[in-house]
Amino acid sequence: MRLKEWQSAFESFLLDEGATAHALLSTSLIGGPTLDVGTGLAIYHNAYLARLLEVLRNDFPAIWHWMGDEEFDALATAYLRQSPSAHYSLRWLGKGFEGFIREHLVPEQSAPLAEMAVVEWAFTLAFDAPAGEPLTLETMTTLSAQEWPALRVKQASCVQWLECRFNSFALWRSVKEETDFPPSQPLQIPQIYLIWRNGLSCHYRSLESAEANALNGLVNEGWSFAELCAELAVIYGEGAPLQAVTWLKQWVQDGLLERLQR
Repeated sequence: MRLKEWQSAFESFLLDEGATAHALLSTSLIGGPTLDVGTGLAIYHNAYLARLLEVLRNDFPAIWHWMGDEEFDALATAYLRQSPSAHYSLRWLGKGFEGFIREHLVPEQSAPLAEMAVVEWAFTLAFDAPAGEPLTLETMTTLSAQEWPALRVKQASCVQWLECRFNSFALWRSVKEETDFPPSQPLQIPQIYLIWRNGLSCHYRSLESAEANALNGLVNEGWSFAELCAELAVIYGEGAPLQAVTWLKQWVQDGLLERLQR
């Protein structure tokens, strides 16, 4: 058996739900005095699945806590059977977990669990996002009066936007802080959240609709600072520039923005 064929046979064995080794694979191996070939292969098979389950538990600790060991492992195993690891890095193993939850469970169960999966995966994406050059308050102080009206910014690559319809963050926070796990409840009004990385730590906070619209205008609609002030003037009148500067200062301090060079 050639090396490539042996590797393919071993891969098929690891991914086989029944853990049935190809005859040529078994005959190509030599057992030891205390461990025969069949037992050794079974250990590899079980250890591989156990490692994948460990990764999913680490990526989705709130869902794991919510469901418990047995139910989570059953759901995660079903996910792995449908979507086996296809990337050299286990970093991407849980990418499709949210979609699988929506397909695999009835809507009453899937909606809050899938939203929790979105929340937990967003923290992973934020933490692993490539480093950029976020704006700083020191940089902002160097801008001349002539530069401010035309100032344009872009969103830092680590920033994740979420619209939550359930109290997912309350549940997530209870697991993080090891407090009593509250019941899942729908929110009266959907809430916008941001998740981002600043330094080596991930942060999150909710946004009121006015702030969310303003930030969205800057990073997704391409507003300049002058256009931001004009949009806010509809709501805040003469106080629009002050409100714009207040929010901009907060966004810069949080590390949400990078300057857009044109």
